[in-house]
Amino acid sequence: MGYQDLKFNKDSVFLVTGGAGFIGSNLCEVISDMGYQVRCLDNLSTGKQENIDLFIDRDNYTFIKGDIRDLDTCMEACKGVDYVLNQAAWGSVPRSIEMPLLYEEINIRGTLNMMEAARQNGVKKFVFASSSSVYGDHPVLPKKEGQEGNLLSPYALTKRVDEEYGKLYKKLYGLDTYAMRYFNVFGRRQDPNGAYAAVIPKFIKQLLDGEVPTINGDGKQSRDFTYIENVVEANLKACLAPSEAAGNAFNIAYGGREYLIDIYYDLCKALGKDVEPHFGPDRAGDIKHSNADISKAKELLGYAPDYSFEKGIALAIDWYRENL
Repeated sequence: MGYQDLKFNKDSVFLVTGGAGFIGSNLCEVISDMGYQVRCLDNLSTGKQENIDLFIDRDNYTFIKGDIRDLDTCMEACKGVDYVLNQAAWGSVPRSIEMPLLYEEINIRGTLNMMEAARQNGVKKFVFASSSSVYGDHPVLPKKEGQEGNLLSPYALTKRVDEEYGKLYKKLYGLDTYAMRYFNVFGRRQDPNGAYAAVIPKFIKQLLDGEVPTINGDGKQSRDFTYIENVVEANLKACLAPSEAAGNAFNIAYGGREYLIDIYYDLCKALGKDVEPHFGPDRAGDIKHSNADISKAKELLGYAPDYSFEKGIALAIDWYRENL
């Protein structure tokens, strides 16, 4: 269970792109704590300087300020690297609807640059962030790899394209690629600020600040909220997965299902607040219900998530109380 007992060659070098972001900085922290060399590549467009400052003095941590849209930067960052964990991307479905060209540049061309740099530098494993948004309007629950519907946003399209490139790079060039379809990841260091902030940290911050949160829609949409530790485990286990599992996409979640309105009232209770939310319009491009079948990741990656929603949300609330 978990990742604490995973073993890599003692001289292993990891490159985490987007390593100053929420998921990336957690990966950098764990890999550094395990004693391996980790490089962080980030242009700080959405990543945060304070996430780098946490590790900057560590001997086994290196920060490279650079952009995955620049192939030369990617090539240089991949020199001598064993494992690439490509988290660099712009998230947010609504923002992608406003800025489709930028999403194409960063999420598609940037990821392709990283795959090509990994290939040319002989990287062993290329693990990259995909998203549950690739399921689009397919109505069946739980979501299962191979049963995708019509895409609903430019963001979802960029992730689907990345997955197809991953398949091709395995088939044509022998690069072992693993697409991680994240389902609503939450936890420490997730940014609660801004118009495109994820719902859990945003609600927590607003409640702690005495504000009235707004729920988009009726609150009856459901999500497979996934604590950050499960995502770290999946990435590290993908690095040790057999080559036969490469070229695939994997649902990375806990396999549960929580309704937004229930989460809201649970947060109110945990924080000692009695505040009725506002209800706003549905967000364009959003999926109504999301719940993952994680059997493929369990079988091929040995994924065995330890952190239920209840366990994760308690840890997240504690972190935000201490850090906001």
